[in-house]
Amino acid sequence: MKAYLQDTVLQIVSDIVTQQNQQAYVIGGYVRDIFLKRPNKDIDIVTLGDGIELAEQTANRISPNITVSVFKNFGTAMFKYRDCEYEFVGARRESYTHNSRKPIVESGSLRDDQNRRDFTINALAISLHSQTFGELLDPFNGVEDINKKIIRTPLNPDITFSDDPLRMMRAVRFATQLGFRIESETYNALQRNKSRLAIVSKERIIDEFNKIMSSAKPSIGIVLLESSGLLQEFFPELQALKGVEYVGGHTHKDNFFHTLEVLDAVCAKSNNMWLRWAALLHDIAKPRTKKYIEGTGWTFHGHEFMGAKMIPEIFKKLKLPLHEPMKYVQKLVSLHLRPIALVDSHITDSAIRRLLFDAGNDIDDLMLLCHADITSKNEQKVKTLHANFEHVVRKLKQVEEKDAIRNWQPPISGELIIETFGIKPSREVGIIKDAIREAILDGEIENTYDSAYSYMLEQGIKLGLQVTKK
Repeated sequence: MKAYLQDTVLQIVSDIVTQQNQQAYVIGGYVRDIFLKRPNKDIDIVTLGDGIELAEQTANRISPNITVSVFKNFGTAMFKYRDCEYEFVGARRESYTHNSRKPIVESGSLRDDQNRRDFTINALAISLHSQTFGELLDPFNGVEDINKKIIRTPLNPDITFSDDPLRMMRAVRFATQLGFRIESETYNALQRNKSRLAIVSKERIIDEFNKIMSSAKPSIGIVLLESSGLLQEFFPELQALKGVEYVGGHTHKDNFFHTLEVLDAVCAKSNNMWLRWAALLHDIAKPRTKKYIEGTGWTFHGHEFMGAKMIPEIFKKLKLPLHEPMKYVQKLVSLHLRPIALVDSHITDSAIRRLLFDAGNDIDDLMLLCHADITSKNEQKVKTLHANFEHVVRKLKQVEEKDAIRNWQPPISGELIIETFGIKPSREVGIIKDAIREAILDGEIENTYDSAYSYMLEQGIKLGLQVTKK
């Protein structure tokens, strides 16, 4: 272990606690990741003394210019040095009241501190005192659990999860990120304690959920959330996608698992968090638009538009950002059927221009989402659809190169219309602007100033306006 403790800050901590005959330990994720051979820039240090005082003493020895952030209510302090963040805390024991996940904190021993940890793999500690420097303390066989790839609580999982229900989300998150399985009794405790998630703020829940969404294969975690009952507690709209119905010999695909397949496909191509959210929500309105039509089967007409309308409500409830990210997700959800529809029809330049105009700079993300949305158990069908879809992509590039429609604005402004016809801002200005835009998108006139200007004059005359300035 000594080889992993050559960090300058850890060496200084070791000198201080040895001189003062105190004990301090590196604990938690940094130690876990030594065994997992993962980089970790967040280093937690627990001391059998005053954590804040130790942080300040350590920072002063490094440089007087280091700023120590102190959180007295929690008895913690932290500072950044080079590319790492160091957090110090005194060893403590915790107790909880039933209606809050905020603990009542008392000073405690190292064992008390390890007892309060969420999982055995996060309860590992390494001594920093010179006499025992590098000694590993592993009271719950966390190293064995790492080797077996198991998520397990140090103590009774019902107590661990009831005390701090956010740990249930963390269990799923670690299982997803690390490729571990949740030990059976720990998993059963998730199911028994799922309703306790109600006392956790949406901000903390969505922070853990977004870490699941950031993983290489989020479907692993989302399936665990669904099967344990946790998903229903905070995201019932996603839960509602699960299941199939049979009527008249007709069925539909399970939209929950289809969604996860699309999400994983997007994740394989992009780290864009909000594109991943668009994949997660692209069919979110299917339960609300599902209808069985005799002779036709199951339909979900308008689910893209209904889904776009649902997104502000979902983002607000989950405490997700309500500005640009939300608008971006709305746009992709509302447009996600448009490119696929072009596969099944004669592709006109007009339809391509309108898609480019509506999608703007997000067209590439939209096309990635649409490629991912092609799913079927019939491999030949998928290959054919992808091949047809590539024809749409090629057509998009051709029209874009020719017409430069992406993020395009019509060459005639409202101000020019007002000046040309000597009128005030009015309904007629909007009518003329809309007519010019539609004529260019439909290919009736060229996307040039001269063509648009001539068309503006024609439209003005039709409305009974007179040219007062050329």
